Amino acid sequence: MTALQIVPSILSADLGRLGNQVREAQSAGARAIHIDVMDGHFVPPITFGPAILHAVRAATDLPLEVHLMVSNPEAQVDAFIAAGAQTVIVHIETTSHMHRLAQSIRAQGARAAVTLNPGTPLTALEGVIADVDQVQVMGVNPGWGGQPFIPATLDRVRALRDWLDRQGLHAALEVDGGVNESTIASVAQAGATMVIAGSALYNDRESVMDAMARLRRALAPDEAQ
Repeated sequence: MTALQIVPSILSADLGRLGNQVREAQSAGARAIHIDVMDGHFVPPITFGPAILHAVRAATDLPLEVHLMVSNPEAQVDAFIAAGAQTVIVHIETTSHMHRLAQSIRAQGARAAVTLNPGTPLTALEGVIADVDQVQVMGVNPGWGGQPFIPATLDRVRALRDWLDRQGLHAALEVDGGVNESTIASVAQAGATMVIAGSALYNDRESVMDAMARLRRALAPDEAQ
């Protein structure tokens, strides 16, 4: 089993201490930072624009992963890459031109990633799965942090793991939403190589360091990075 990478999402971070919160995640062993971008249209909340990447970059040299929960992602991608995004995640539901968009993202030197909502069939990925660097499975409906994990997500991860392996594809397989100490082991066993952790890491109960250690204890010692 490939070691599972735990990627902190700043959606649940204390934005008044954003720099410190990002540095705490890096000190806890994070190898990337996840930034959720919401436009108030594809999902109801409104969160961050490209400027947030400059603030995060001032605190860390870790790779920045941007999850675009936006309508018309074609109009947004270039600005986020210019601001420093090294991975751009696009919802398959938001574009009729995912293949072309993935090519554009890669041409600008970033990693192209695709994600899909819990209700979207995996077959929607057929035309693009071979042309992306990362596939993300939503474990919750997008829009808010702290939601409970949808159990059927595990079957979707298993199916994608089998699909990638059978086709000899090396895309990272990421799960976003509902990942905590109760679900992380099952997600890893299903075949994910990356998970997003938001409220499981950034909360009022413990430090980011302690929260990361707690998630790692929920896995076998050699399964978390």
